[in-house]
Amino acid sequence: MLIQHFTVAGEPIPKARPRVTRRGAYTPARTAEYERRIGWEYRRQCKGSFRKGEQIQMQMNVYLRIPKRTGRRLQEMMEKGIVRPVKRPDVDNLVKTISDALNQIAYHDDSQIVSVACNKFYSNEPRVDVWLSIIKGGSNEDQ
Repeated sequence: MLIQHFTVAGEPIPKARPRVTRRGAYTPARTAEYERRIGWEYRRQCKGSFRKGEQIQMQMNVYLRIPKRTGRRLQEMMEKGIVRPVKRPDVDNLVKTISDALNQIAYHDDSQIVSVACNKFYSNEPRVDVWLSIIKGGSNEDQ
């Protein structure tokens, strides 16, 4: 069973809405650069990719930087995962950034992802940890 795990260091960047101009729509530069970095980290840390039609489960742990003006007691609770972020970025936009960035790299298309779990935490080391795995017995090769 193929399980891929990789980490993207640095502050997580949520998927931004596309910008629309007279020449069409485009992804904002900050989002596009982060998506390129995600793809690069996957290629660097993982071997291989999922086949077309395989059903994929995605698990993500997102670690946001602890705010600078946080008291020592609250900071300790944040580091232990007792206090978790209930602020932006939204989980759905974080998932969208990762899943879109891995198209044609980790899998054929992000429509293969049939199960997602995303957790937000605080940390002094902001990052995103991602696990991708095949759902047992899950393949729809002919679709």
